[in-house]
Amino acid sequence: MLRNRRAFLRGLGTALCAAALAACTTPRPIEGAAPGAFSRVGRFAITVNEEGGKQSAVQGGFSWLDDGSRYVLDLTNPLGSTEARVEGGPGAATLTKADGTRLSADNPDALAAEALGSSMPVSGLRDWLRGRLPASPQASGVTRDDIGHLAAFEQGGWHARLSRYDAQGPCLLVLERQEPGRRILVRLVVNQPS
Repeated sequence: MLRNRRAFLRGLGTALCAAALAACTTPRPIEGAAPGAFSRVGRFAITVNEEGGKQSAVQGGFSWLDDGSRYVLDLTNPLGSTEARVEGGPGAATLTKADGTRLSADNPDALAAEALGSSMPVSGLRDWLRGRLPASPQASGVTRDDIGHLAAFEQGGWHARLSRYDAQGPCLLVLERQEPGRRILVRLVVNQPS
């Protein structure tokens, strides 16, 4: 009995260590950035609550690179393997999944939804990760914090809350969208520079 207990505790310890390492896996910045390109790396969690009570969730890491004319968004699983890459520029977006499947469209949001099974506002992220609003579509309910940083707004069907600013923009973005029959919650936490 003591032997079984020790084996159980050893197995539990190994599982906890593996879980801790997986949770700490940090996505790598995207390579090949032009000088002056905007880059953010962090973790994401997407939760979808269906009307009937069903809930689904996905989490992992993200790396964002934007040189002004082109952007790249890598989505990684909790172990750090890239699950999908969304690349885009004016009027075009491409999604490449880990299995090599490739999709193209003029809308990066639809491509990200295909990869994750849930909506994610990739087009808005170009500005939101910098703490600013794109000109279109029109935003409403805009509020700012005590020093003028963008704190909350609604745009393109998303209600957003931004906080924990560093020199580049917000380090916490909480995005929520209500769709017929479901509510989508996206949480992005940017790794702050060390």
